[in-house]
Amino acid sequence: MFNGNMLRDAIISAANNIANNKKAVDDLNVFPVPDGDTGTNMSMSIGNAAKELARVKDEPVGKVAQTAASALLRGARGNSGVITSLLFRGLAKGFKDAEEITSQNLAAAFKAGVEAAYKAVMKPTEGTILTVARVASEYATLANDEGKDPLEVFEAAMEGAKKALAETPEMLPVLKKAGVVDAGGQGFVVILEGMYSVLKDGVMIMPADAPAAKAEEEAAPTVRNAAGELEDFDINFPYCTEFIIIRSADCDKEPAELRSYLESMGDCVVVVDDEEIIKVHVHTDHPGNAIEKALTFGALTKLKIENMAEQHEQAKQEAAAAAKANEPFRPAKPEKPYGFVSVAAGEGLAAIFTDLGADVVVSGGQTMNPSTDDILRAIESTPAETVFVLPNNKNIIMAAEQAIPLATRNVIVIHSRTIPQGVTAMLHFDPDVDAEKNAINLGNAINKVGTGQITFAARDSEFDGKKIRQGELLALDGGKIVFTETSIENCLVRLTKQLLKKDSSFVTVFYGEDITDKQAEALFKVLENKFGSKVEFTLVNGGQPVYYFIISVE
Repeated sequence: MFNGNMLRDAIISAANNIANNKKAVDDLNVFPVPDGDTGTNMSMSIGNAAKELARVKDEPVGKVAQTAASALLRGARGNSGVITSLLFRGLAKGFKDAEEITSQNLAAAFKAGVEAAYKAVMKPTEGTILTVARVASEYATLANDEGKDPLEVFEAAMEGAKKALAETPEMLPVLKKAGVVDAGGQGFVVILEGMYSVLKDGVMIMPADAPAAKAEEEAAPTVRNAAGELEDFDINFPYCTEFIIIRSADCDKEPAELRSYLESMGDCVVVVDDEEIIKVHVHTDHPGNAIEKALTFGALTKLKIENMAEQHEQAKQEAAAAAKANEPFRPAKPEKPYGFVSVAAGEGLAAIFTDLGADVVVSGGQTMNPSTDDILRAIESTPAETVFVLPNNKNIIMAAEQAIPLATRNVIVIHSRTIPQGVTAMLHFDPDVDAEKNAINLGNAINKVGTGQITFAARDSEFDGKKIRQGELLALDGGKIVFTETSIENCLVRLTKQLLKKDSSFVTVFYGEDITDKQAEALFKVLENKFGSKVEFTLVNGGQPVYYFIISVE
């Protein structure tokens, strides 16, 4: 049997293991759109539990499991993170009031977790983390029935998980075509392996980047002012942009041309070339322009864009949060019947939701899935009896729903999957009808708005029979990739044309942080010239990351 300290160490080891392997799990995602990747979301979710458990000592198994489950629930990000939290909630249920782990309560814990996860997913898909966890539970139950000891039961669960993971490509054609296993399932196996290292050998897996992080911290100490806050400094070109160009055979341009162009729009320019590739590094305020220019030389790979200003701001916020760590959070007192919490990334989009009446806008979106706790705090900060939550992204809906039972007020999550759907929901809200009627009306309204999105391919891929190269422009209709392009103008025109229906009346174009005002206005005029006689167009600076353009059609 295993005691609470071993379970604590096992979960911390699991968090370290998925953190060490999150990129490998992320890379299994077959959908090439930049997103809140599976491995990253699972790592951040269970990492929240590890932080809480680091303060736990000599507690019974039931207490340790409950602490982990509660922290994981609040820290859950993205669908994979929420499902992981539900699986651990099952552990807590199976270990309730237990001093130690036995074969019986371990098998029961796996079963309870799987039941909770399947129940939470509206349309469970086999060939995902759900299948991997279910088969693990079945193997654990069989081992318990055979009289195996707790370690053997856990080993059986791992065996079942790995067997199911290997079979996921046979269950989902998209995985088989890409030649990969399910990312969430792989993440779950990685978590089990981290726990097993402690349960079998008493060895906790440590963070792989701990020494490097320490060395980096010593080499570049954080600058703080007298109040303990991070110093502000000017970043003229905030986006650190790197990529490799695979030179086109018919391209006769010289790399010097690219270097000169990049130097005119940024600094810290490095352009290294040979006969086949050109390696590029530049700090700029418009990485999209650098990418556009680079595409005239060939295809892009190893693309990486980091917002240095955002990293600095995040460090400031973390410092401020640390300074206020001892201040208890106090929910707002309800002063009105209804309130709104919306999720959005980009100052322009946040301002739009605020102008429409949102009480709190949670920063987040495709690449920054907010946690359940982030959403819960926003709900509790809203001075209303009933709070409507607009996730505005399909990968945030589950995290939002997990906040419902934790809130001190009535919470209704509207299943808005895109920014246009969220905007439409707020426009259709009627303060003169009750919450239930509003929920129905808003749900109906969001299904009538079309959403187009233009972004870039984060990785080479083949999706729905389309070969996609990293760095290509992707056009999405309702979240589905419909075509790829190399010209932003062609992409915008083609996608708008596809979105327009016979009864379409209004089109709103939100342009992102990588598009200049001048570019947006020029492209907007192209749209008006082509389609302006049929519909009314509006241009809005959304300032959103990831998506060059978001198109709303009503």
